[in-house]
Amino acid sequence: MDDRSLTHVLQQHLRFSTRKREAEAAVLIAITDETDPKVLLTRRSVYLSNHAGEVSFPGGKRDPQDTSNIVVALREAQEETALNPFDVQLLGDLPMQKARNGMLVKPIVGLIPPQVELIAQPSEIDRIFFASLRHLMDAPPTPHEVRYAQQSLYFPSMRVEDEIVWGLTARMLISLFQYGLNYQKEWPFLLNSPLFYAQQALLKTKGRN
Repeated sequence: MDDRSLTHVLQQHLRFSTRKREAEAAVLIAITDETDPKVLLTRRSVYLSNHAGEVSFPGGKRDPQDTSNIVVALREAQEETALNPFDVQLLGDLPMQKARNGMLVKPIVGLIPPQVELIAQPSEIDRIFFASLRHLMDAPPTPHEVRYAQQSLYFPSMRVEDEIVWGLTARMLISLFQYGLNYQKEWPFLLNSPLFYAQQALLKTKGRN
């Protein structure tokens, strides 16, 4: 599949679910409509109480006046990045995902112009950036350490644009690849530590000598 056909495939495969289920939150997966399509991502402010400093899609919690998951995603994207909702060509949605706090989040997918002007909301967003959709598809899962009280766990992550994409955002990308592009990307729940892989590489080297 060449890069020029990626947005065309997304348009062919994605639809909105006929089962209308209100999510507690929604995000917008905005992809530039161009030869080398890019995914809009943000890095959350380090001063936020939840997911501080993590890479995410524009999005957030449902407000009482929000009438649909689409409205939530578009409203939050506009608040966080100044993305005009009328610049978004909606394509469809992806299956609901559960965040670490148990909240159900609905991903909404749309195309945006490649030269769209965006402004980060400084109280919520430290950085707005774009990552090549092809690069994300090809990026190997890299161990990302998350420290807990008694131990460290290593979750799969993608390294793009000097940022680490992991957790809910990474799982949504895997879902986009599967349902939107018919591409199955290997994505285990956990990985071994980087030390384990270094030891395995050393053993292989010794075995060849």
